[in-house]
Amino acid sequence: MGITLHGIGIGGGVAIGHAHVISHNEIEIAHYGIAEEDVPQEISRFDAAIRLARQELETLWGSIPEHAPAELGAFLSLHIMLLNDHTLTAEPHLIIEAQRCNAEWALKQQLDILLAQFDEIEEEYLRERRSDVIQVTDRIFKALAGHHIQPPAPSRPDSILVAHDLSPADMVLFKDTHYFAFITDVGGPTSHTAILARSLDLPAVLALRHAQALIREDELIIVDGINGVVIVDPDEQVLVEYRARQSDWQASQRALQDIRYAHPVTRDGVEIELLANIELPDDTALALAQGAAGIGLFRSEFLFLRDEDDLPTEDEQFDAYRQVAESMQGHAVVIRTIDLGKDKIPKWQEESDSPNPALGLTGIRLCMAETQLFRTQLRALLRASAYGKIKLLVPMLSNLNEVRQTRRHLEEIKEQLAAEGLPFDAEIELGGMIEVPAAALTVGAFLKQLDFVSIGTNDLIQYTLAVDRNDDAVSYLHDPLHPAVIHLLHHVITTADRIGKPVAMCGEMAGDPQLTTLLLALGLRRFSMLPAQLLKVKRRILDADLERLQQAVPALLLAEDANAVRTLLADL
Repeated sequence: MGITLHGIGIGGGVAIGHAHVISHNEIEIAHYGIAEEDVPQEISRFDAAIRLARQELETLWGSIPEHAPAELGAFLSLHIMLLNDHTLTAEPHLIIEAQRCNAEWALKQQLDILLAQFDEIEEEYLRERRSDVIQVTDRIFKALAGHHIQPPAPSRPDSILVAHDLSPADMVLFKDTHYFAFITDVGGPTSHTAILARSLDLPAVLALRHAQALIREDELIIVDGINGVVIVDPDEQVLVEYRARQSDWQASQRALQDIRYAHPVTRDGVEIELLANIELPDDTALALAQGAAGIGLFRSEFLFLRDEDDLPTEDEQFDAYRQVAESMQGHAVVIRTIDLGKDKIPKWQEESDSPNPALGLTGIRLCMAETQLFRTQLRALLRASAYGKIKLLVPMLSNLNEVRQTRRHLEEIKEQLAAEGLPFDAEIELGGMIEVPAAALTVGAFLKQLDFVSIGTNDLIQYTLAVDRNDDAVSYLHDPLHPAVIHLLHHVITTADRIGKPVAMCGEMAGDPQLTTLLLALGLRRFSMLPAQLLKVKRRILDADLERLQQAVPALLLAEDANAVRTLLADL
């Protein structure tokens, strides 16, 4: 008799196939003492394992397929960076010396310390990086044991991969395989597995907890990546139903290719701007291929999270920003200034002892505290603006003084560049992220000093509802259709329209086709999302009748709970 498992759906439609289960054999960590004279040799053995693990990842990085998602290289680079971090490479040395223990036991103790620190963090993105640390240390353990990781070959043409977790290295090893779908016991909406699944547009369900233990090799399973459901050994009636759903989904995917070059215009003739979110300069090729009208969010953090201990130089930043600007062929590129602190801690930055980093020194607050860091980035951005249409976006705004200080820094740097005879766009636009309720409620005042705003719904929902959606105990409360969220979005959009300033959305809501009609009804006309989501959202736009949608706004604003909002949306 079949069983149904529930997890987190990562889109990609429906897949029906046979399970290929990757065993998750935890390495037993031995603990034994060593003589004092053997300490240098044990440290050398540990260092050799680090080098081997790094070499394996670098080899994999060099073999990434040409048309693989850009995110794959970014995540592999993160794992290589972790192998260069002193907390994994140097701290075990001290443990070996102090306790005169074997390298495996020293690494295990350091891993336990790191995981305990992760468990105290509430911010979603950083909690997801916990799995990266586990995967990297697992690779070191295997290197110490002399094991080499081999890619699991699919057992059937319709294989569905079942694993406890999948690392970026696993994804590269799968480059010559063809899986229908992925399912894992762990993972969340912002895990690398989720991001890669979206990029590949494959059905995936994560956080199933015990799927690997419950599913047998070659067992027939259904993966519903839309609803987050996995059905094991389905009966014939269920199979017939899901085959029809799969057929409908495949037909819709083929139809999406027909609108690749269609202009995003609603049925009643209103033009909508579709932009792309990117992480790395090379991602612009995919954005253009999917028909993006520009880059609505380029996260600049990748430059500050690299392997080196030092900050990126002005010229290094300039080269990266210029590459993006030039490759977009005249389309606008919105570059967000560094957003570090709450979820991404670079090697050069001391870890905060703040009890709640998400409410601490992060985003523009960190830039205001580290003015030289900020001014160096602003100089690089201004210099790059001479090579394309660059706009600046400041994250985590909460008060007007942050905008005033940013303006002051910009004007002073413009004067410097002019005195040095360096070209730049003197009229470069400055925008602000609306991602905390304080900024959303007072957006009118911000818009008087900004050229545009962009709504970051990921944080706006978190801060508005006081819910970490990655916390199993409260994740059911994280709902983008909560009336409070709807009211804030409506207020920001209508206020910007009244003042005559552009407003975009770059959070996950913008890329969710199930929410496109809602956002159109609320007045949003600029959407920015992962390139893989562009065509799905465009399909909804082409089918939308704005006049009809806008008639539903009064009822949407009167809805008392999220279920009432869903009921109204179902009729649109």
